[in-house]
Amino acid sequence: MTILYLLIPLTLILLALAVWAFFWAVRNDQFEDLEGPAHRILFDEDENDLTPEERQRRRDQAAARDDSRQQDDPPH
Repeated sequence: MTILYLLIPLTLILLALAVWAFFWAVRNDQFEDLEGPAHRILFDEDENDLTPEERQRRRDQAAARDDSRQQDDPPH
């Protein structure tokens, strides 16, 4: 029975701490974008992070690769 004198205040303190942490997270926009990180991990590279020259070079390489594949494919 005497353990309840310790456990009840300890529980109330932990509850108050959890409520404070929740409201702190809401106030500091921790729940602003819940889906962004989940979608961001699906993309290997973001072209916005590349310089314009690097973007153009990659487009040219992809176009050259597509052209060589079309030349190698026999007509159906």
